[in-house]
Amino acid sequence: MSDSNNNHDNSGDEDSGHNLLHELAEAAGLAVHWKNYRNEDQVVSADTLCKILEALGIEADTEEQCRESIARLRQEAAEHCPPLLITRSNRRLELPQALQRDLQGETALGASDEHGSPLQIALETDGAGKVHLVPPMEPGYYLLQLGKGRQPGHRELWLAVAPPSCTSVPELTGTDAAWGIGVQLYSLRRHGDGGVGDFTALRDFSVSMAGSGASAIAVSPVHSLFSADRSRFSPYAPSSRLFLNVLHIDPEQTFSADLVQSCLRKAELVEAQQELEQRELIDWPEAARVKLTLLRCIWEESQAELLDESHELGAAFADFRSEGGDLLELHATFEALHAYHFNRDPNTWHWRHWEPQYRDHNSEAVSQFAAEHRHEVLFHSFLQWLADRGLAEAHAACREAGAGIGLISDLAVGTDSGGSHAWSRKEDMLTGLSVGAPPDMLNRKGQDWGLTSFSPRALAAHGYAPMLEMLRASLRHAGGLRIDHILGLRRLWVIPEGASPQEGAYLQFPQDDLLSLIALESWRHRAVIVGEDLGTIPGNFRQHLAETGLLGIGVLWFEKDGGLFIDPSRWRPNVLATTTTHDLPTVTGWWRCRDVDWDEKLHRLPADHSREQMEEEREQDRNALWAAFQHAGLTDEEKPSKEDAEPVVDVAVAFVAKTPSPLALIPVEDLLGIEEQPNLPGTIDEHPNWRRRLPVTSTQVVEQDLVQRRMATIKEQRQQKYRR
Repeated sequence: MSDSNNNHDNSGDEDSGHNLLHELAEAAGLAVHWKNYRNEDQVVSADTLCKILEALGIEADTEEQCRESIARLRQEAAEHCPPLLITRSNRRLELPQALQRDLQGETALGASDEHGSPLQIALETDGAGKVHLVPPMEPGYYLLQLGKGRQPGHRELWLAVAPPSCTSVPELTGTDAAWGIGVQLYSLRRHGDGGVGDFTALRDFSVSMAGSGASAIAVSPVHSLFSADRSRFSPYAPSSRLFLNVLHIDPEQTFSADLVQSCLRKAELVEAQQELEQRELIDWPEAARVKLTLLRCIWEESQAELLDESHELGAAFADFRSEGGDLLELHATFEALHAYHFNRDPNTWHWRHWEPQYRDHNSEAVSQFAAEHRHEVLFHSFLQWLADRGLAEAHAACREAGAGIGLISDLAVGTDSGGSHAWSRKEDMLTGLSVGAPPDMLNRKGQDWGLTSFSPRALAAHGYAPMLEMLRASLRHAGGLRIDHILGLRRLWVIPEGASPQEGAYLQFPQDDLLSLIALESWRHRAVIVGEDLGTIPGNFRQHLAETGLLGIGVLWFEKDGGLFIDPSRWRPNVLATTTTHDLPTVTGWWRCRDVDWDEKLHRLPADHSREQMEEEREQDRNALWAAFQHAGLTDEEKPSKEDAEPVVDVAVAFVAKTPSPLALIPVEDLLGIEEQPNLPGTIDEHPNWRRRLPVTSTQVVEQDLVQRRMATIKEQRQQKYRR
């Protein structure tokens, strides 16, 4: 694109050109003016605005194009009738302008509920002549009839009626003092897992924790990755959020141990699997090779039964494919196509680098490829079927063992632009833009996560179907959902491809509609919703979350006021309370300055700080934290030394459990007193991100004396809270 400063100076009045560009940007949902983490006013450059507008399909190269684009957006807003109207059961809905004239004088609309039962939905006209819809009290989706029968002008559109708020923790657990455990699924160990935590290990871990009183097990994302490229294993950079990571499959959940062992021997994988299981860190490429080779052997050996619908497994596999429909078929086709290209030339990793006929999922060439490679496409559907069965069994077993919530799944903020979802749903995505974050206190250069996400204009135009597909996939086998970077419901920091993170802008999203749909799906699935609301928070955003019944996240390290850690009683009541997250130091690591060690090793210390200064600041924080523990009445001992972290973890767990949160969640790393954190943001190969395994097996965790002691502390503090 040419320089926007020149293009917007055609009239000789640069201010006029910039004003037009700013007006267009704001009409398109871009925040021209914003405040950084220091609360300083910022203005997005004209060049950045033009690049983002171009990616959104809005012409802005000249002043004339800006005027035409502004007029077009205004006309769309005035004339567009969305395919899905959204409200809550306790709110009247002012109907879109495009419907107002047609419905003047009407007092009701014919409709049917999700079961096809007919009903009438009342309409009211206010003093200003505006027509409002009075929603049914029962939440759900309703099909509205506009006009009569099949006469000219007859139309249908959907109405989503959300409950006032999401399903709550007390509704599922019977208490507002529940507790749970967080775990990185891949880190779990069991004999026969092939070097990566699997759904059987998750089942066993969850059952043991539920049996000890845990109401929830929060799990790292289980989204689908890239089977052909085994080097990509970040759970937060998936190929698709609609499907599952097949490396978590345990084939013995479906097939006999004899068959699995036979395939291991036939493929000469026995020694490799045993060696992988002994490692402290996961070797993802090798573990993926072994697991996928094993699963392919099982597929070949069992294909006759699996494709025979008269066989029990064949019928179940057929039902799964039928239920998965086009979405599953396209994902499986993508996996086959991706392997076809990548294995021949790694430079064709991204689908945009494939032959043109394969870039469009609707093309005849893609259909022909799927037909010619039917065996391979079915194999990838088979993998998804096994993964789905494994996750379903883990959640069901957790609930049966007494966990009121069960599994809490984790929804990544976006997907890789080269993945299955972006290929099969490119019209829904922010093509040409990457999602990230502006510079802040922890990341002075900003962040580019290398992900794409939904286009807000496409969401509205398509009746939010992409969002609903994703929510339903995430809640399919879960009693709760953690939404990563929930600030994205209001705005996302989008960066033109090739630009630096500083050269981005905030793109606004339809927050109220998205919150309502989340509340409705929470109600339909009876699931609690947690939003990761850390970072630069827009004004009153947390209030909106609280009003909708979404829990924010309260993290020990951030609950401070003027350099002091605040008393547990002062924590926000509408949060999930936790000691730390996967992106932050464990309690042991923080106390021992392990995070500072890593920053020094990787030359990441702040430019204005030496190692000695960081140590001094941490010592001040250690003093403040221990003083907070004492003030809360949790200890009267003297502050332990830097190396003596065990008593610190004990009290930190009690401190978090003492908060007014309806759900306190302790990561398993803190239950075990582990020093290293799962992920170090801003690194790729420099730190073993997403590779650390637990030191004991999934069933042995609960047997550890220090785990028993800490869980007893959690229960004691939660019971005291309940009695209060």
